[in-house]
Amino acid sequence: MPYVVTQPCCADASCVVACPVNCIHPAPGEPGFGTSEMVYIDPRSCVGCGACVTACPVEAIKPDTALTPAEQPFAALNAAYYDAFPHADRAPLHVVAPQRRLASSQPRRVAIVGAGPAGLYVADELLKHPEVSVDVLDRLPTPYGLVRAGVAPDHQHTKRATDLFGAIERERGFSYLLGVEVGRDVTLAELEERYDAVVYAVGAAADRPLGIPGEDLDGSLSATDLVGWYNGHPDKQDLAVALDHPRAVVVGNGNVALDVARILTADPDALSATDVARLPWAQLAASAVREVVVLGRRGPEQAAFTMPELIGLVALSRAGRLNVVVEAGDAPLGDDARGDLLAELRDRPREPHLRTLVLRFLAAPVRLVPDASGARVGAVEIARTRLEADGEGVRAVATGETEVLETGLVLRSVGYRGLPVADLPHDERTGTVPNDHGRVRPGVYVAGWVKRGPSGFIGSNKACAQDTVTALLDDADAGLLPAPAVKGDLAAELRERGVDVVDRDDWHALDAEERRRGASAGRPRTKIVDRAEMTRVVADARRGSGYAAQRRRRRPFDRS
Repeated sequence: MPYVVTQPCCADASCVVACPVNCIHPAPGEPGFGTSEMVYIDPRSCVGCGACVTACPVEAIKPDTALTPAEQPFAALNAAYYDAFPHADRAPLHVVAPQRRLASSQPRRVAIVGAGPAGLYVADELLKHPEVSVDVLDRLPTPYGLVRAGVAPDHQHTKRATDLFGAIERERGFSYLLGVEVGRDVTLAELEERYDAVVYAVGAAADRPLGIPGEDLDGSLSATDLVGWYNGHPDKQDLAVALDHPRAVVVGNGNVALDVARILTADPDALSATDVARLPWAQLAASAVREVVVLGRRGPEQAAFTMPELIGLVALSRAGRLNVVVEAGDAPLGDDARGDLLAELRDRPREPHLRTLVLRFLAAPVRLVPDASGARVGAVEIARTRLEADGEGVRAVATGETEVLETGLVLRSVGYRGLPVADLPHDERTGTVPNDHGRVRPGVYVAGWVKRGPSGFIGSNKACAQDTVTALLDDADAGLLPAPAVKGDLAAELRERGVDVVDRDDWHALDAEERRRGASAGRPRTKIVDRAEMTRVVADARRGSGYAAQRRRRRPFDRS
């Protein structure tokens, strides 16, 4: 009975280490580990022992006999990987490298700026050394970054990565200083005075603009802003989202584009059982959107979305919950598993009573057309394209044919651009902080998108963190990290300045209250999105006055 990986990987590598027959790849040290969509189990080598299931921190591995119909494509996907990369010469056991130890037992304190996956993976790598303690700072009162505010609410399996992060934050030597904005509440210079090293693990990215006329009209939004809105990001709850037109258009066809298209066409009752923010849910439940068109300027073979995302759409289509239409013109779909799934969607009849998600290829926006008021999007003009090969691959070339597609909402999802970070150098071309394996200079380091650019998956941050921490430890062993010049409790000092610092216990109180509210409504959690309310919950928890018990019982989402 072989086992199957059924979702994108967190790159923890626990399953690889646990496997006694070395049948899970790519493994640490192999090309693709930490950057591929997921890891794969070789069905011909798997002995069915189940060790990987026990080791996986996000419950991503199942026996092939337990796969749901929606998960069946993952079995073929795992097998196809080994058809392409057979590696018959692999050793029978994965060799685990010995744990590095620092040359000195001198205590080290490291400040990590950013409490998302990149920062927490850095913390995990550092805390493998008993000499090191870490303080993780973030401008938001809540941790986990894009796992909390970026992963789609209907992808609760992906959000199980927070269980792994929870284990990291319970490690010896770990502290939070949340609600602290570096550059405003405390400077880099002040951190350098108080810590042996500072690691920036921040996204520092903004959406790339389309660069077309009409992009500043009302109803033209960033897909990332929409994601933050429905995921309860405190900064996005006032976003004006126009959902009164039957059609929305998403420009770009990566995973984020598919996420927003799927949420805009989702059944409100199904969404109500997730951790979607309450007020956005109410707007989505009342939405007039019946069709979302996802535009890709190139063909299906060049689309940026991953196989797990495509498999999710196929599952919705097979279950009769969503029409998924493929419009590819004369572009090939591909002769692999991906192409087979797209062909299935292309050939499936459309059900008139269902909402519809259209994957439209060979189409590029030319301009956004205002409605009669002149202030809001009323349509998007689209240029049809064709594929031409050049020295760097395949590019899209306009054919000269255009059409106008009526819509009330246009979401751009065409990538990100890095923004400068206060007190750090900035490479305008790459949108990153110039670094050497994460080292900006001895004592200051970067990890995550600010280091490598906006690319990769949640698990990609694991290898990135290991690379940065290796550079930091090398500098420590070389004597390049002077002892902190200023002693004392930074959290206490910040509170004296009027900064409302949220520590680990405070976050756990917030987390418990969100889960309590969610449980009363049959949901994993109900997010607290107002900063003032977060402050009240934390203050009451500190007083130990039984805040949760005194709050009135909250009703589930009102579906009336």
